[in-house]
Amino acid sequence: MIDKPELLSPAGDMERLKMALHYGADAVYLAGERFGMRAAAGNFNFEQLSAAVKLSHEKGAKVHLTCNTLPRESELAELPAFLESAEEAGVDAFIIADLGVMRAAERYAPRVERHVSTQLGVINSATARALYDMGAKRVVLARETPMEDIFTIRANTPKELQIEAFVHGAMCVSFSGRCLLSNYLTGRDANRGACAQPCRWKYHLVEESRPGEYFEISEDGGTYIMNSRDMCMIEHIPELISAGVTSMKIEGRMKSAYYAAAVTNAYRHAIDCAVTGQELPEVWRREVDMVSHRPYTTGFYYGYPGQHYSDASYFSGAEVCAVVESCDANGMAELTQRNRFSVGDTLELLTNDAEPLQFAAGEMINEAGESITATPHAMMRFKMQLPKSCSKLSIVRRVKK
Repeated sequence: MIDKPELLSPAGDMERLKMALHYGADAVYLAGERFGMRAAAGNFNFEQLSAAVKLSHEKGAKVHLTCNTLPRESELAELPAFLESAEEAGVDAFIIADLGVMRAAERYAPRVERHVSTQLGVINSATARALYDMGAKRVVLARETPMEDIFTIRANTPKELQIEAFVHGAMCVSFSGRCLLSNYLTGRDANRGACAQPCRWKYHLVEESRPGEYFEISEDGGTYIMNSRDMCMIEHIPELISAGVTSMKIEGRMKSAYYAAAVTNAYRHAIDCAVTGQELPEVWRREVDMVSHRPYTTGFYYGYPGQHYSDASYFSGAEVCAVVESCDANGMAELTQRNRFSVGDTLELLTNDAEPLQFAAGEMINEAGESITATPHAMMRFKMQLPKSCSKLSIVRRVKK
């Protein structure tokens, strides 16, 4: 029997956490109000963190708290209280990128596991063993680690050391995300959660003698010379399991609740199929195209991933129309609108227990009990017959042609 790896999903705020849990995450990672690498995410104060932990544990899932910035000397005095409050809230693990923070976590929150962040750049077994000796329960491998090296790292490290690897999401143009471009160009520190993502900008050249004249920098037909593709490993889950990966991580705490739901759902099915020896149905391969993304690549797992020079645009195969708030046994549901749609539109119902189901939108009833033909108002509540009964947090979407 193959050991089932953990599916670790992003939770930028409580809505995204609920979606990740509903659609099959074994664990979620999130940030407190300090020391996290996504300063612009919703993040969690102490009360919210405690509630997130309670909800996750009720559903049998773990909570990993990011503590992976590189704190400055002036911030160290605040670290003990932060770690102690996180332990009090009940988090299961810290994700840490700084050796001083590792030692502080051992002292001030000894009951919380210590996981080493990808920011530390672990790409070999010697580093992994050294971190294990320092008390690390898990290492999050650098995205630049080739598949063949993961097999070697697993073979040359203690079996008690867990190995986590990214399987889906944005890639950074710099090694393990340790970039200085944002600092230099905008004053926003990429290593402290405030990256402005200048690698995705469109650049031109200006000659010193001809100010105001912009010359295109072209590489393979495009000017986005540092723009990275997105990682997608959904077709390679069996090999990652064979390599010894014990946790598969989805990037995206800044992404939408729909992203957290759909991508978690797809990888939940991919992992379950891999563990039981079943071939992954094509519908779940297509599902990752239904969220906002750039062109996909397998990252550095099988060699150099290449760049995407033509543009920095994201595209999505679907848009969310509504989220289910409640649904009776006959499929009559109360929903909250996310995007306008009309009677007769072809829609899909995304649930956590079956493949997406296509149907035509029928009569809708607003909160006043009136029949309506469209949903024009943001976040409006309405009722509509769905093709089957489903749970709260199921999603109605429109597939783009």
